[in-house]
Amino acid sequence: MAQHWQEILPVDRYIVSANGLLHEYDRKVLTLLYQPLIGHVCFSLYMTLWAELEENRLWSESSSHHSLMTLMGINLKEIYMARLKLEGIGLMKCYVRNDDDFRSFIYELLPPLTPEQFFLDGMLNIYLYRKIGKNQFNRLKRFFSDQKIPERNDYKEITKPFQDVFASAPPSAFQLNKDASNDNFPADGHVFIGRKEQEGIQIDESTFNFELLQAGLQESIVPKKALNRKVKEAISNLAFLYGIDAIQMKNIVISAVTADNEIDIEELRKAARDWYQFEHNDQLPALVDRVQPVIYHSGSSEPKSKEEELILYFETTSPRQLLKDLSGGAEASNADLKIIEEIMFNQKLLPGVVNVLIQYVMLKTDMKLTKGYVEKIASHWARKKIKTVKDAMELAKNEHKQYLEWAQGKKNAGSQSKKKSVRTEMLPDWFLQKQSVEQKNHEEDDFDFESEKRKLEEELKKYK
Repeated sequence: MAQHWQEILPVDRYIVSANGLLHEYDRKVLTLLYQPLIGHVCFSLYMTLWAELEENRLWSESSSHHSLMTLMGINLKEIYMARLKLEGIGLMKCYVRNDDDFRSFIYELLPPLTPEQFFLDGMLNIYLYRKIGKNQFNRLKRFFSDQKIPERNDYKEITKPFQDVFASAPPSAFQLNKDASNDNFPADGHVFIGRKEQEGIQIDESTFNFELLQAGLQESIVPKKALNRKVKEAISNLAFLYGIDAIQMKNIVISAVTADNEIDIEELRKAARDWYQFEHNDQLPALVDRVQPVIYHSGSSEPKSKEEELILYFETTSPRQLLKDLSGGAEASNADLKIIEEIMFNQKLLPGVVNVLIQYVMLKTDMKLTKGYVEKIASHWARKKIKTVKDAMELAKNEHKQYLEWAQGKKNAGSQSKKKSVRTEMLPDWFLQKQSVEQKNHEEDDFDFESEKRKLEEELKKYK
């Protein structure tokens, strides 16, 4: 996987463009609706690039990323990660051209959704509600809305139409040459300054198995024409938002079919939300990175050893999928998912690092996630600022004795017996690769562990 320095360097140049005019009202939308989702660094990057555009112009001057780093006071990794988030949430498009000594980028700023589009989006509004809570969410709805204009039943409209005010003069009334119509258009290489309507986020339909869904719906006599373009777009978004597969989606779609054999999209959204809240104790999904960010990948895209294969697996797998793989394909429990969600949000651990933590803890505690134990190790890794899978593995090896004491509930390491103990706890494969020669003397004790380890490795291979 490419590192950030393979994608962008301080010497690389960039130009900022705008897909139409950005208005002052957009600033309020970005500040209050988008910032809670993308974070202050992404928000700052967008605002900085916006400031580089001249007033009422669509292009900025060329600048280097080193200047941007100096201006914002952050490193290139943070700029690259913030740029990816802006691209993902639909606020930026990025274009690149390879020159001899450096690359040139165009960062096209896209306007945010209008408040109405945002609150009716079906994805972003759900994530925002989960992020800021009901009270703050309702406060923002009040901020971006106002009372409707009252009915004018007591008034009679007297507005004059166009033809009553203006007249159309005949051609003889003024002189025009043959090329007069060409004056309507801007000069070559220019466009009118304006603004295009922004579209909401749309998940690629290829990520959802519509063939399996249609096969299930045929059994329930739902016509194929009911799955029109808008319905498919809504299903793709809902499947991503709530983690719904094609089999589960079938019943949700059937519940939204009207008497005219059409699918009501609003009813579809409501049914999907009700299903998710029923499955997750009345909670809503949160917006998180699904897998390890590319800039924190330390493995190779073509691994040459088992350890590199495992690193790549951890970097390209979500914690939820890892729990599912460790359970032989069974869905993770709500309690386990809640523990993982809390450490990702509270301790700010990246998904790949969380994957290492999950495997380490589960193999040491008989395949159970103990909340207190997980949180204690997670807080330690957060203080150590662990960002990569490889660093997490190394720290687990170095601090194994300390973590063992935490697992056993020992407060004083000095009170341990000097008698050589037999190691019976299970450890990940990557942990054992650098064990000392002294530990090799316990081959008989490790026999059962090696057998279990091979079984786990085979199970994981099935779900890669």
